[in-house]
Amino acid sequence: MSNGTETATEAEAQVAVRKGNHTLLEDTQGLIYGTTMCGFGIVILTHLGLVTGQTAGLAVLISYITGWSFGPVFFVVNLPFYWLGYSRMGLRFTIKTFIAVAMLSLLSKFLGTEILFAELTPWVGAILFGFVTGSGLLALFRHGASLGGIGILGLYLQDKTGFRAGWTQLTFDLCLFTVAFFVLQGGAFLWSLLGAVVVNFVIAINHRKDWYVAT
Repeated sequence: MSNGTETATEAEAQVAVRKGNHTLLEDTQGLIYGTTMCGFGIVILTHLGLVTGQTAGLAVLISYITGWSFGPVFFVVNLPFYWLGYSRMGLRFTIKTFIAVAMLSLLSKFLGTEILFAELTPWVGAILFGFVTGSGLLALFRHGASLGGIGILGLYLQDKTGFRAGWTQLTFDLCLFTVAFFVLQGGAFLWSLLGAVVVNFVIAINHRKDWYVAT
């Protein structure tokens, strides 16, 4: 996922920048909020039969093909990446990420039984998915966590080989969406692309270190 690189305007310079570490209460709130928003996004996504990128998208695609529940698949898919996360980002990040992945795995199942849609048009759902998931990911990033997966692998390969992390993520998503093209029904592929674009747009605009500094 790319980050915004525009020069800060005068209005942007007035945004309060918080330095230092979060408290345990703040981290707890951030992880709960972030995973809940992402869980809500997964409910929208799977209700419409769409996919997204990264390991969440892989887990969704596997669940469509096999009929297995998203939560357990997502948890298992991320297991190989924790050692890379520890090696590249440290123990604190890895623990927070493990907790976030476990919470999302559980919340996606719970929210799927508690949230029902009488009617949701695909294009509106794709945009809502992008907004709520982007919001959730921002919360996790700002509290020193992630939802694991390909981003960690990308950073690891960048350190070891010089191959840019963004290219690793892009390559993975291209492969994922190529498979999805043959699996999804009707216009779901195009709506899936819309949702993925909105997620990345939200993160690109809002995830800036010069606006917010905390772990």
